Amino acid sequence: MRYQISGMHIDIGQALQTHVKNELGDAVIKYAERPTDANVVFSKSGHEYVCETTVHLSTGLTAQAKASNPEIYSAFDSCCEKMEKQLRRYKRRLKDHHKERPNPVELLEASSYILASDDANEDSEPDSLQPIIIAEMETKIPSISVGEAVMQLELSGAPFLVFKNEGKQSVNVVYRRDDGNVGWIEP
Repeated sequence: MRYQISGMHIDIGQALQTHVKNELGDAVIKYAERPTDANVVFSKSGHEYVCETTVHLSTGLTAQAKASNPEIYSAFDSCCEKMEKQLRRYKRRLKDHHKERPNPVELLEASSYILASDDANEDSEPDSLQPIIIAEMETKIPSISVGEAVMQLELSGAPFLVFKNEGKQSVNVVYRRDDGNVGWIEP
């Protein structure tokens, strides 16, 4: 597993990096067969250290956890416990409801754009109907089942997830509804 351990305006020493690799590696390997990479970012918020961890698995799932504590090691340990709890829950779900995936998830390349808002010029008419693009990024669209997409949505905490449905070979969307349920759009 590849690790990217960094600090935002904090010097991360070799001892902390070794601790992160050992503890996170043990927690992830226990519940995930083929983790691909982990991104751990430490920052300072007031008097507390904040640890944000993202782990990508070969099944296409992305697990995220965040914790804060006045001590940097304790912040990471709390974050690692949250990550381990998430992975334990989803391994149980995968074992109970889904077949094992023999191959890694296929990822499709896509472009993601951020459009400028028109809040500043509410009173005036726009010059054209074309939106102004202020950022363009590359993104990946996983080829997974609907059940795996719902698990990915819950793991990431995002409001929606775009994915290629393995069964239908079409692009689908799952999203979190206002009533707390999950919606699924299939064209």
